[in-house]
Amino acid sequence: MTGAIWGYIWKGDDTHHTARSWLGASILYDLSMPVLEQFGADALRETVITFRDTMRAHQEGINRLNVYPVPDGDTGTNMTRTLDAVVAELEGADAGLETTCEAISHGSLMGARGNSGVILSQILRGLAATMRTNTPPTATKLADALKAASVAAYEAVLKPIEGTILTVVRETADAAQRAAHDGATLAAMLHVARAAGRTALANTPEQLPVLKDAGVVDAGGAGFLLLMDSALHVVDGEPLPEPEEGGGPSAEQLERVMQRGANDGMVDVSELRYEVMFLLNIEDAKSKAFMEAWGKIGDSIVVVGGDGLYNCHVHTNDIGAAIEAPLELGGKPFKIRVTDLFEEVAEEHAQREAELGVSNTTPVRRPAVKQLPPVNCAVVAVCSGDGLAELFGQRNVQGVVTGGQTMNPSTAELLDAVEHMNAQQVVILPNNKNIIPVANQINALTKKDVRVVPTCSMAEALAALVFYDPEADAAVNAEAMTGAAEAVATGEITQAVRDTNTEVGPVKNGDWIGLVRGDGVVAVGGTMVAATTQLLDALITPGRELLTMITGDLATSRQIEEVIAYLSENHPDVEVEVHAGGQPLYPFLFGVE
Repeated sequence: MTGAIWGYIWKGDDTHHTARSWLGASILYDLSMPVLEQFGADALRETVITFRDTMRAHQEGINRLNVYPVPDGDTGTNMTRTLDAVVAELEGADAGLETTCEAISHGSLMGARGNSGVILSQILRGLAATMRTNTPPTATKLADALKAASVAAYEAVLKPIEGTILTVVRETADAAQRAAHDGATLAAMLHVARAAGRTALANTPEQLPVLKDAGVVDAGGAGFLLLMDSALHVVDGEPLPEPEEGGGPSAEQLERVMQRGANDGMVDVSELRYEVMFLLNIEDAKSKAFMEAWGKIGDSIVVVGGDGLYNCHVHTNDIGAAIEAPLELGGKPFKIRVTDLFEEVAEEHAQREAELGVSNTTPVRRPAVKQLPPVNCAVVAVCSGDGLAELFGQRNVQGVVTGGQTMNPSTAELLDAVEHMNAQQVVILPNNKNIIPVANQINALTKKDVRVVPTCSMAEALAALVFYDPEADAAVNAEAMTGAAEAVATGEITQAVRDTNTEVGPVKNGDWIGLVRGDGVVAVGGTMVAATTQLLDALITPGRELLTMITGDLATSRQIEEVIAYLSENHPDVEVEVHAGGQPLYPFLFGVE
């Protein structure tokens, strides 16, 4: 998709005309329909809901446009999920202007996902801040609200880049203000603003070379224009653009994008591996200092919010430093999410190659195989399952010792892994209580400084790795990681191999049982899902907000979906992260914090 220049093509009489959408579809709409003259609370609410629905329909098309800041194909998904959170807030709020704007502001702040979602969040918050003022809901007010949205978006980004959603929003808002201040009606102002936005979107490839190489316009900008389409649908009845199949880079363009940065061994234009996101409680006066601290360790920095609560996004190679930055300013991060961008980019490229039928005879330097530099302190982890091994690799674990079904590697295997680390200090994550004594022997068998974090489960290990700092000493890492592991409540599902009696009732051979660290058996069920839901009810206690689910090779897709549906209905306030671990014997491993 190269982006079209939009204009109106009048057909016959003055009651109908056609226009081309950003995906090139031709639409016909009736100008004889009633046209709103004011944009009040009802119109605002309807526009946002329509925007969510339209974004859902165009999600995959926008994903295909996504090559910047990283070509991981999730811009449409992240914008949709952000809007899902906004609509959920709207559905629980009454129809007044104040409550509508508050729901938009709060929902977008709490639900923002990814770089595009966080920027969209700030756009919506800026829009709502002006719309909630006690002034007539005219074209001028909406135009000023769009301008406030643009200003807010630029302020949220530490290093604004032109040729992105920021440019499209700014050009849209500037045109809206000019039209409104010249006396344009609400509908006319929106038409002028959208036309300017579409022109700005079509020009983005000239501002960002990666877009030109890929033959696409900016994905975030394309997504934003669906807001303008939705507003016009509400104001004058214009039909919404229909999604179009295909789009995105051609095979040749895809290969060109994949080869960008080939001199440094990377697929992505960025060399930053991890996306770190969290909610943050911090004094407003310190938020700028926090952004500047992040500016020293990463890029794609977006921080939105206010009144002591912020949604924060960064791309970085140093997860530990990203989390520690607000702590040093007295901030308290929570709901921390870490994504390996290299892995996502590689997966997206492989999928696109398959869709396009590309036979890639030219070796592409995939980011996933880039060698990590030497570190002061390395981590060796024990696990069973290819998915878990990959997951630990994504968390910067340098050495993985794979055990069998009993997960009991020998002292020699652990020692060999430690000796092969490119570091003189090593932390071991045994991830099983039976392996802890073996791991404790290693320090006496090597000249390296080896510390053991006594993790008894994979979920504990993942929590511990959030606080791992490759440049810190082993002793410092061990203390921080141990504290994090101990704060996690863990549970697991497995199948009984004999009859027995427990505090929750008798267990027969073949029953599924749920175990919690320190409490033993807390759930018994004739089916895997029945035992799992009982276990989750026991694990998820007040104050716990994040659940990590690691699926094993015994869990089917249907069973996983049933568990997720149960969580959505019965524990809607808990954020769920799902990872395919592939471990034997245990179809589900859980950690909740």
